[in-house]
Amino acid sequence: MANISDKDLTNIARKIKLLILDVDGVLTDGGIILDGRGNEFKSFHVRDGHGIKMLLKQGIVVALITGRQSKVVERRARELGITDVFQKCFKKSIAYGRLAEKYSLTDEEIAYAGDDIVDISVLKKCGLPIAVADADESVKPFVKLITEKKGGRGAVREVCDFILKAKGMWGKIIDEYTEN
Repeated sequence: MANISDKDLTNIARKIKLLILDVDGVLTDGGIILDGRGNEFKSFHVRDGHGIKMLLKQGIVVALITGRQSKVVERRARELGITDVFQKCFKKSIAYGRLAEKYSLTDEEIAYAGDDIVDISVLKKCGLPIAVADADESVKPFVKLITEKKGGRGAVREVCDFILKAKGMWGKIIDEYTEN
């Protein structure tokens, strides 16, 4: 992990307008359950979903890029209001470029959370590269932030909260939940 101060990390996060997430190992714990009928099952953490909804409500775009194709991912994205979903994406940097172009963003305005070597090309490009706590060790030298929580176990919520706090939006969010 890059040697970076909390203040510098906060300044980097303050610029973020797009958070891109890998799915398996980041939004999930990486486990995939397949049954004998061809169905695929994944487990998502409810607080990760709430963090994503809070980002979206504050105008921060969230997108998914994954190497697998899954109806479960389509459903979860739809439930959360994520409209930019790239599945069966083997060159994640191409999807990254499309998102940057679509939203007219610079690399410094984009955060990406990943967990494995397939994510390195994007981690090297974005302004805020993030690895979940249980990411493959080969990924960690390419990131500026490593979550305390594991993938599928609240890591995404941790990232969402960090970005919202860095941008000065956290107080407003808390106020909305504590109003009578």
